[in-house]
Formats: sequence, C-alpha cells, structure tokens
Amino acid sequence: MIRGVKGSLLAAVSLALVGCAASNGETASAGDKPAEKPVKFNKDPYPSTYKAYPGQVTAVRNVTIFDGEGGRIDNGTVLLANGKVEAVGGPDTPIPADIAVYDGTGKFLTPGIIDIHSHLGDYPSPSVEAHSDGNEATSPTTPEVWSEHSVWPQDPGFSRALANGGVTSLQILPGSANLMGGRSITLKNVPSRTVQGMKFPGAPYGLKMACGENPKRVYGGKGRAPSTRMGNFAVNRATWQKAAAYKKKMDDGKAVDRDLAMETLAGVLSGEILVHNHCYRADEMALVIDMSKEFGYKVSTFHHAVEAYKIADILAKEGICSAMWADWWGFKMEAYDSVNENIPLVYKAGACTIVHSDDANQIQRLNQEAAKARAAGRRIGIDVSDEVAWTWLSYNPAKALGIADKTGSLKPGKMADVVLWNGNPFSAYTRPEKVWIDGALMFDANDPKRRPVSDFELGQPGEGDVK
Repeated sequence: MIRGVKGSLLAAVSLALVGCAASNGETASAGDKPAEKPVKFNKDPYPSTYKAYPGQVTAVRNVTIFDGEGGRIDNGTVLLANGKVEAVGGPDTPIPADIAVYDGTGKFLTPGIIDIHSHLGDYPSPSVEAHSDGNEATSPTTPEVWSEHSVWPQDPGFSRALANGGVTSLQILPGSANLMGGRSITLKNVPSRTVQGMKFPGAPYGLKMACGENPKRVYGGKGRAPSTRMGNFAVNRATWQKAAAYKKKMDDGKAVDRDLAMETLAGVLSGEILVHNHCYRADEMALVIDMSKEFGYKVSTFHHAVEAYKIADILAKEGICSAMWADWWGFKMEAYDSVNENIPLVYKAGACTIVHSDDANQIQRLNQEAAKARAAGRRIGIDVSDEVAWTWLSYNPAKALGIADKTGSLKPGKMADVVLWNGNPFSAYTRPEKVWIDGALMFDANDPKRRPVSDFELGQPGEGDVK
C-alpha cells in the first residue's frame, strides 16, 4: 500500500448516493433533494502480490564491502537471514554454524543496483512495433495511464539486467512523448507471471513528466498544442489548475465525478505520488521548479538532466535529485550542451546524484557508467571514492523512489538485495558473480541452473544468454 495517505485525500469519490428515507423516518419523496455523500474508491486496485523467493541463511566473508551509503569495510562479513541483512561488519562478525558461507577474497559486495529510469517491459525485447507500449501519444497529458498495464513480465531484458548488471530493483516509466505521461511503477527484478508479482511492496507511485523538445515535437507535428516550450508550460499549468480545483473539492468533502487523471494529479499534490521529470536544459528545470511551487507539488528527480551542472546549487537547495548519463549528449539540441563532468559536478555541489540507464543495454553496465563519470571528475580534480560513488547506484535512487527505508544499502533489517562481484565493480572486466534478492540466490555465474530464462526465450537461439 502507498504510505502517508491523508484521510480520503487521494481516494476518488463518486456522485452522491440517493437516500431512501428522510431523517424523521418518513419516506422521502421523489422531489426531495438528495444529500451528497462522497463515496471512496479503492486507491490501490492493483496491489502487489510479491513474495520473496525461498532463500537460506547465508554469509559472505573476507570480502570488500561498499554499504551503499558511502561506507567501506575491508575484509568484511555480511550475514543474510530471513530475507534481510542480518549483520554487516569486520572479520570478527559471528557466523552461525551450518549455513551457506562464501569466501569473498579478492571480491566486492554491494547493495543491488537500482535503476530509476527504465522502460523494460513496456518497451521490451524484441524491439518491434507490437511491443511499443510506453507512450500513449494521443494527448499531451495522460496522467490516467499506468505503466504497469503495459509491462510484459516475460521481457528478456529483466534477466539480462539481473545477470549482467546486478540490478535488483528498477522503476518502469512511461515514455516522454507527453507532458504528463502517466504513472510509473517500481519493481523487484524477479521472474513472475504477473506484473503484480514483481511490484515492489510499499513503493510509492511516480508521475512521469517531460518538458522540452519531445512534447512540442510530437504534438506540434500533429498541428495542435503544445508546439512550443511556452505551449508546454501553458498546457501543464492549465492541467495543474484543474487538478488543484479537483483536490480542493475532495478536501472539502464534496462529491465529484471520478476522474482517473485527476486522481493521479491529486496524489501528486498531496505528496503521495512522486514526480519524475524528463528535462535536459537548466533553464527549463528552473522553470519547472517555479511551476511546482506555484501549484504546491515537489519534483523528486530530474531525469537525463544533461545541464544539471549549471544549476547544481539550486538542485541541492531544493532537495531535488538528478538522474544522469555519464556521456550521452549531442543527439538533439537540448542534449548538446552536456559535459562529461556533469555527474561529479552535481555531486560536488552537494546535490542528490544518480546514474540511470533509459536503455535496455546500458542497464546491464551501470557500474561502468558510474566509473566513467568518476574518471571525468578526476580529470578536473573531483576525486570520488569507490564507496561514495556507489551511492549513485543504490542508496540515492532508493531515496528518490521513496524506498530507502527498505533497500539501497547494506544495513541490518533492510532487504537482502545484494551483489557479489568477481572484482572491483568499477572495472570494465568485472561481472556479477552472485545476486541475491530478499536473501534468495537469484543468479549464480558458476551455476547454469541459477541463470533465469524468460518463458518467451525458451527454445530460441541464445536463450538465457549471459555476455
């Protein structure tokens, strides 16, 4: 369930039900005015059915640990039990008898990578038109659509992200054709027959928004608004104005017609649904911040954010994360003024820094993307340690997704979402050796039976391929 609901704030309400009797016990006549009584709707009609796979008590010792929050333990020990991190410490950490124990000499242990920006499942492989389900490009604002209703659990990309990239959780977003693309969903990266079986329990929903070139190109090309950046903001503001009025009626206890789009936006205005805003240029990010203050919502994260370095101090002050690539730039005008030092510059300013993929291949090597950003930082005198850089891949995205109390770092009581790497994870030659999700061993490079294969791949060339 989504946490922090204020009464019936996000709950949708219907038209009033007509009472059948007057207050004095007399039968009400057809001419009597019915009393309006808001009726609550289920705000979580597609609840998570996720259940952790069975695991066993496990210890990894003699291993270098990055705890995900900037800490490092050399020659460390991690104990996993009952799906949780039981203990993290040095070589003297007690290990129970008769459990699975792995020697991590020369290896590294980290929290699982969390990709805050993915389209796996709603743009699955093979990439064909029949699988293009990420953009409802029929209206510039479609907050009523939910990405989970497009996610195909059999996408082979999920197992590739797990085995090649050490990705244990990920946010699936709608595409960026629309100003308001719809709700996102956070998933645990496990095989399941249904998307609800992957749904991260307790994770807040997100609202995908997009500014800049994409919406104005898509809808300007159709001869309708928005066709300019000022049109983008005008349509956004008109929609937020409508949402604010809808929310006020609900706050006042008035009955309203159920409106799926307004339900989502009311959830944003109440702080229960988190805004993830695709935005490249610094000036537009600053304008979006102003718009968020005008209507009373908060941006959780700017995605792509290739010019975040220009306003990193503002992002730090506002507590807004930036999810960035290491070196993607120049593929359109709003991506032109990027610098390879973007990520370390945002980090140096004290702002929340995240490395993301937005790509089915890049999600398999986000550790290398972070390594490239660190190298760019060193060239200008910003030297970020291994253990601190790992916050870009686990704890910070968990924080931006509203799940940092459950995962993203190796702290006792948190989900045992853990990767054992066969070397330093910032090396291009390093790969995941073992991946645990909630303490269950989901991938083992040394055991062909621990290599998940999508049903869709069975019997096809390259099934379960691990490169």
